[in-house]
Amino acid sequence: MTQDLRARATAWIEDDPDPITRAALTSLVEQATAGDETARAELADAFAGTLQFGTAGLRGRMGPGPNRMNLAVVSRAARGLADHLTGDLGLDEPLVVIGYDARHNSRAFAERSAAIMTAAGCRVKLFDRYQPTPLAAFAVRHLDADAGIVVTASHNPPADNGYKVYLGGRAAAPDGRGVQIVPPSDSQIAARIAAVGPVLDIPVAASGWELLGGQVEEHYLEAICALPDPEAPREARIVHTAMHGVGTRIALAALHRVGFTDVHSVAKQADPDPDFPTVSFPNPEEPGAIDLALELAATVEADVVIANDPDADRCAAAVLDPHRGAWRMLTGDELGVLLGDHLVRRHGYRGTLARSLVSSRWLDRVAASAGVEAATTLTGFKWISRAPGIAFGYEEAIGYCVLPEVVRDKDGLSAALMVAEMAALAKSEGTTLVGRLDELALEHGLYATSQLSLRVEDLSLIGQMMQRIRTAPPAQLAGSPVALTQDLAEGSVETTGLPPTDGVLLLSEDDTRVVVRPSGTEPKLKCYLEVVEPVAQDASEEEMGQARRQAAERLERVTADLRQALGQA
Repeated sequence: MTQDLRARATAWIEDDPDPITRAALTSLVEQATAGDETARAELADAFAGTLQFGTAGLRGRMGPGPNRMNLAVVSRAARGLADHLTGDLGLDEPLVVIGYDARHNSRAFAERSAAIMTAAGCRVKLFDRYQPTPLAAFAVRHLDADAGIVVTASHNPPADNGYKVYLGGRAAAPDGRGVQIVPPSDSQIAARIAAVGPVLDIPVAASGWELLGGQVEEHYLEAICALPDPEAPREARIVHTAMHGVGTRIALAALHRVGFTDVHSVAKQADPDPDFPTVSFPNPEEPGAIDLALELAATVEADVVIANDPDADRCAAAVLDPHRGAWRMLTGDELGVLLGDHLVRRHGYRGTLARSLVSSRWLDRVAASAGVEAATTLTGFKWISRAPGIAFGYEEAIGYCVLPEVVRDKDGLSAALMVAEMAALAKSEGTTLVGRLDELALEHGLYATSQLSLRVEDLSLIGQMMQRIRTAPPAQLAGSPVALTQDLAEGSVETTGLPPTDGVLLLSEDDTRVVVRPSGTEPKLKCYLEVVEPVAQDASEEEMGQARRQAAERLERVTADLRQALGQA
C-alpha cells in the first residue's frame, strides 16, 4: 500500500460521519498493511476515483471510500445538489422531494439528505416510509418541486445503492419537469459536489423537513387508476411478484381498485428484503428471477405474470406461449410494442411514440400504421422522457412510460395496469398476448430481438471490446453482409440530431441490426440484436411458429458472430 493511499484512507476515516464505515475502513487499512492482497485491492478500488452521475445518477457498491456509496458520499451529493439549486440556479428556498426504497442504508441516506438540504436553505418533503420510485417521480410534478431525489439502486445486486436525481418546477424547462438529469445539469452538480469541503463541516439540521404521508400516494393511485378503460373486461387471473422490493402494496391496491381481483402474489418475494434471498440478481430479466412466479402461475392456471423490479419502476410480463406450449417472459421489446399499439388502438393516444435507439424498430412501424409520430432517443429515460410531444415511451430494459403527464419516467405500476388490461382483453377475444404479437407480425413482419450481455470484473475489458468492434467489426451477421458500420460516438445516420454516445451500430443487407454499447449502470458490455423475419399476411399459426423459430435461429447466429468479433467466442 502506497503512502498516498494510506494518507487518503486516513483522511477519509477522520472525516467520515458514519462509525460503521469508519470501522470498516480502519480494518481494511490494517489488513492491507499486514500484507493482505485482497484488502489492498479493495482499498485501491475504493479510492480509485469518485462515483459519477451516469444514466441513473450515482450508483455503486456500498462501503467506505469515494468510489463507494456511503454516508459521506451522500452528504456531499446532497450539499452539492442544494448548492446547485440555490447557487447555479439562484432559487430561493427550492422545494425538494426525497424518496427511498427498502435497500440497506436507503432510509439513512434519505434522512441525511433531508437534514443537509434543509440546513442549506431548501424546503424538503421526505416520504415517511419506503416507496416505489415512480411515486417520487410523480411527486416532483404533482407538488411542482424544484428537484427530487430517490435513494435506490433499482435492480442492482444487494451490495449496491444509488442516488437518482430529478429536476422540476423552477429548475427545469416544461418538457424536463420530473425527468432525470441530463447535461449540463449533471456536470454542474458534480462540480458543486467536488467543491464541498470536509464532510464533518457540512451543516446538518436536526429538524425542519416535512414528512409526506398517504395523501401523495392516494393522488398517485387516483391518477394511474384513471387510465384503464372502465368498459374493458377484467376477467384475468394474475400472478404478481415485487422481487423482494417495494411494489407489492401499491401494485395490488391499483389492480384491485380498477377491478382486477383475481390476483395472486408470490409470497416469498412480496415483502421488502434488501438481501433478495430467492434471486441471484433482483431483475425480472435475469435467468431464474421469475421462476417462483412461473411455478405459481402454473399452479393457479394464471393468464399472465406481472413482475416489478425492486423499486417498481420497471415491469415485465410472462405468458403461456401457444407456439411453445410453455410459459415464457415477453421480451422488453415485445411488451413495449404491445403497450404502444394498445394505447393507440384502445385508448386513442396521439402524440409521439418514443423508444431508445437500442429498442425495437417495430414501434416505429406501429406508429406509422396509426398515423402518429415516432421518435428515437439516446438510451435512458432521461432522454426518452424528453421526446417532443411524448405520449408513450419505452426502452427494451422493461421500462415503460404510459402516462407521461403523470410520471415523466418509467413506471412499472401504471404499466402493470395496462398489462393486466391487455391480458384480459386478449382472453375475452379468445387469444393471448402472444397472439396479439402474431397479429402485429402479420401486419408489419416479425421483429425479434435478443441481447448478448457480457459482465466483467475488470472494467478495462469493456473498452478493449469496444475498440475491437470499432476497428474490426464482423463482415456479416448470420450470413448477411454488413452494409453499415456506424460509430455512434461520431453521430449516427439513424439518430440524426442526437448527441454522440459511446456505441457502435451495425446494419446488414437483410435489415439485421446490432447496437453494441457499455451499460450505464452495471459493469457490462451490452449488445442489442434485432432481426426482421418476413411473414405473409395470410400466414397460418403453424407458419407463424416457423417464422419465430427461424428468427430465433438467426439471432443465435448473430450472437455467435458478435462473440467472435468481440474475442469472446
